Amino acid sequence: MTRSTLLRVALVLAAAVAPARADEGMWTFNNFPADKVEKAYGFRPDARWLDHVRLSSARLGGCSAAFVSARGLVQTNHHCARGCIEQLSTAPHNMIADGFYARDEKDEIKCPAMEVSQLVAISTVTERIHNALSGRDGAAYAAALKSVKTRIEGECTGGDPGIRCNVVELYHGGVYDLYKYRRYQDVRLVFAPEDAIAFFGGDPDNFEFPRYDFDVTYLRVYVDGKPLDTGANFLRYADADAKAGDVVFTSGNPGATHRLDTVAQLAYRRDVLLPRGIFLGAEWRGVLTQFSTEGSEKARIAKT
Repeated sequence: MTRSTLLRVALVLAAAVAPARADEGMWTFNNFPADKVEKAYGFRPDARWLDHVRLSSARLGGCSAAFVSARGLVQTNHHCARGCIEQLSTAPHNMIADGFYARDEKDEIKCPAMEVSQLVAISTVTERIHNALSGRDGAAYAAALKSVKTRIEGECTGGDPGIRCNVVELYHGGVYDLYKYRRYQDVRLVFAPEDAIAFFGGDPDNFEFPRYDFDVTYLRVYVDGKPLDTGANFLRYADADAKAGDVVFTSGNPGATHRLDTVAQLAYRRDVLLPRGIFLGAEWRGVLTQFSTEGSEKARIAKT
């Protein structure tokens, strides 16, 4: 993979060139603006390229990740795997504070409650849902929407517990897509740095660039006791760093924007939702702070 197609894991799909300049937009894989990208940068991602990126990407709950080897190795942020690291920690071996490294695959430790999902297919179900909602409003509209979504998702999974399907609403109901995921639940911890460097700068630095921490964790997906074969689709590391002028794409877990919200919606968020969240957060902070004073083990448990 050349620098011109260097990929980085992040929350959205976008293109960027030169320092301090980035093109705007989040794009789904089945609605990528190939013409616009080609006109601007002379590079046209085709269907095969987009499929490769999609299948090389992974989802960890609400976080993004990527397959980065042919043997199911997954790279993600440290804070995205923190729940697993915390669950595997004990009083004498605090992996959050001390980090973890498996020298061999046999030393990798299974995460108690982690799932990695791979988006294997996207299809459009807009017409079917609009037909089911036609002529309805209020409670009848909500009930019909819930019913048709449930039917579509059930048909998609086909009773296979290794498949999860979600009907995704886009553009306030203008488009409905069906996302089909392959679920992997044997996920093992491979490497995690110490919290002191993984979370250096705190949460504010999570939204800054450049960052000066090592916010990374490696996991591995297993199937039937063996590392998942991802030889066909994984993101290789570039031979050299990206430089000014390179086109860089990022692929990640589906996100959302509020760019279509009305002024009234924004005012409600400002005047009602945010203050309520601040007060609730303050209460929880007080509870956890008090809990942390009761001993070092409780402080470890409460820290995340």
